Amino acid sequence: MMNKPKVAILGFGLLGRVTALMLHDKAHLNVYEASDEHASNSAGALAAAMLAPLAESVICEADLAQLGLQSMAMWPSLLAKLPDPVFFQQAGTLVVAHTQDKGDLNSFSQRLKPLEGHTAYTVGSAQIHDLEPELEGRFHQGLYLSCEGQLDNLAFYRSSFAYLQNSDVQFNFNHKIELSTTPSEPVLIDGHQFDWVIDCRGLGAQTESSDLRGVRGEVARVYAPEVELNRPVRLMHPRYPIYIAPKPNHEFVIGATEIESQDNGPITVRSTLELLSAAYTVHSGFAEARVMAMNAGLRPAFSDNRPRVERNGNVIRINGLYRHGYLLAPAVVSEALSKGLL
Repeated sequence: MMNKPKVAILGFGLLGRVTALMLHDKAHLNVYEASDEHASNSAGALAAAMLAPLAESVICEADLAQLGLQSMAMWPSLLAKLPDPVFFQQAGTLVVAHTQDKGDLNSFSQRLKPLEGHTAYTVGSAQIHDLEPELEGRFHQGLYLSCEGQLDNLAFYRSSFAYLQNSDVQFNFNHKIELSTTPSEPVLIDGHQFDWVIDCRGLGAQTESSDLRGVRGEVARVYAPEVELNRPVRLMHPRYPIYIAPKPNHEFVIGATEIESQDNGPITVRSTLELLSAAYTVHSGFAEARVMAMNAGLRPAFSDNRPRVERNGNVIRINGLYRHGYLLAPAVVSEALSKGLL
């Protein structure tokens, strides 16, 4: 234990938790988080946690989509460390469209990039029924992206904190940290010396990264006992694609892929109506769903929408995962730690 490096992790959202899980048995860890242990305003706490490399290839470069495919394979071993089971699924994604939105579905299909060993399958009424029996008769055209998956982000947040609490990790909540642009070695934080600092603050680091911006996402979490879906469903929508991600116990996360806005205010009436009405057109059982939460938040992104790992002395910064947080986090954190710690 005496030979292990002292490491400070700044931020306890998705990246901070994945970093701590990868490092806790190799270093003495101190975690600093500007909010409380729930980090409920972090992008990872609000996300649907879909693992969708093929669907995301529509808006990202092929190398990032391929990295996402590799990163997905890392999640089972990370989750296996945790004391409580965390829902993880790799049953693919069903993409559907109403008849009037067939053009949007065709455009989406044409923009999909090839991934090594994986493709999208065109499905009709019969195949949609086989994949999602409760959608029978509602949709007659779609795509099946068999390589994709998802996990339960709230369960991951709870279980990772419980595990790390019992792993001699020192936590400092409600503690905002500002980093010097020219850090000393070893790095000093609140008078304590650290061999390494891993900066996972997301938008908390915006004052030190001039090209870091927020990209708005809006989600509803509902309890719908009358709805049974086996996998995430994406609905082509005139304004933006809508996704419905089923979680355990008949909970569903309904969201919009992205809104190019840095507005961090509450979800709007317009968005609320669009999300919930779109879900109803997918499955009428959502009419009787109970709304558990309506949230809006910002994802950290750089101007090129690519993640960035930077080392400045013994400070390693990880940021800009955009809307690919859960998809890319394990691989990006592994790359970052290889710059000196692993």
